Amino acid sequence: MRAILAALAAIGFSDAAFAEAVYVTAARAIDPGSGRVIDNAAVIVSDGRIAAIGARTSTPAPAGAEAIDLGARTLMPGLIDMHTHLSGPATKGRGYDGLQYAGERNVVWGVVHARKTLDAGFTTVRNVGSGGYDMLAVRDAINEGEIPGPRMFVAGPPIGIVGGHCSDRNYLPHDAERVGEGVATGPWEMREKVRRNVKFGVDLIKTCSTGGVFSKGTLLGAPQSTVEELEAIVDEAHMRGLKVASHAHGTVGIKNAIRAGVDTIEHASFLDDEAIAMAKRAGVYLSMDIYNTEFTLAEGEALGVPEESLAKEREVGSVQRESFRKAVAAGAKVIFGTDAAIYPHGDNAKQFAVMVRFGMTPMQAMTAATDLAAEALGRKDDLGCLRVGCAADMIAVGGDPRSDITVLETVDFVMKAGDTAKRP
Repeated sequence: MRAILAALAAIGFSDAAFAEAVYVTAARAIDPGSGRVIDNAAVIVSDGRIAAIGARTSTPAPAGAEAIDLGARTLMPGLIDMHTHLSGPATKGRGYDGLQYAGERNVVWGVVHARKTLDAGFTTVRNVGSGGYDMLAVRDAINEGEIPGPRMFVAGPPIGIVGGHCSDRNYLPHDAERVGEGVATGPWEMREKVRRNVKFGVDLIKTCSTGGVFSKGTLLGAPQSTVEELEAIVDEAHMRGLKVASHAHGTVGIKNAIRAGVDTIEHASFLDDEAIAMAKRAGVYLSMDIYNTEFTLAEGEALGVPEESLAKEREVGSVQRESFRKAVAAGAKVIFGTDAAIYPHGDNAKQFAVMVRFGMTPMQAMTAATDLAAEALGRKDDLGCLRVGCAADMIAVGGDPRSDITVLETVDFVMKAGDTAKRP
């Protein structure tokens, strides 16, 4: 114990730090990023961070620490979903049905979905776009301890072209004379929209470089925004220290976004070998939502999804999964992103099994939702890890996800920044 305390003191922990310590034990602990597996594991949490981790025999409990024994369960870092929309319910607001709901309803939905997402083991999410700045309020309320939820990285209104997938209100007739908050034309207007988002406190910028499944009148393969417009968005965002995520299904739009310097490609459905090679060279992360197709095709018509969108989903589903397989085989940086809201919130972990089915090992899939996702956020060695100094974001599941990835669909224990949000 003296050796442990001496080591911790050297990195800024002292005896006093253990006054509020938590001592968590489990049958095993897995740190996907390093590949380290500890049997009969123990973790000491202090001041919201991991102060020590090791086998129970060599990592004794500090005096007075709160003990949490997770028995035969497996302990892992909290999961990260890089593509969510907490303001969107899967069972309401589809197509024209969405016109009946006022924007204020999004905050209510966001509060409900934040809790469901946290309970599912996702301690960090990126919220990549909503109609306004509503999810900033949800983020801030979570950060201030007013409501439970994951750590949120929030994009404001997506920035895109008139009539495009991002932000515009294509379901309204022309005489309604309303356009989306983030609609712009030309590089200077695109820059102004980035500046506006920065002014109101966003964490990243979202744009669109192709059409999308759930927007009226857009084509999946058709590029949106010129390269010059995309470059203006990226330049303005990077000057402010913000990363840029680009919605891109079609091959040309994917390549345009990579050329413009975006940080992540969302969906990345129609990948050819050149696009994969470009992403690898540029260090661009691919966030590919390969789970939600079945839900959309099975439930979409009853939920009011227009036939135009259902047809596009039928077109893209199998192609995107083959693109996923190729990207994984080529060694591209594929991260975990689900497009939560297209399916019910809280079911995020159901994507793991699909990722394994289409080419990842269980450890690769877990890394995509922990260490690699944290790297894409610019928070490597802080989030998504079970190592000394990492944020104490931890989950526990029954069984061993290395042999059965589906155990991640039922999370029994959730800790976020040292605070226990869910107990067995």
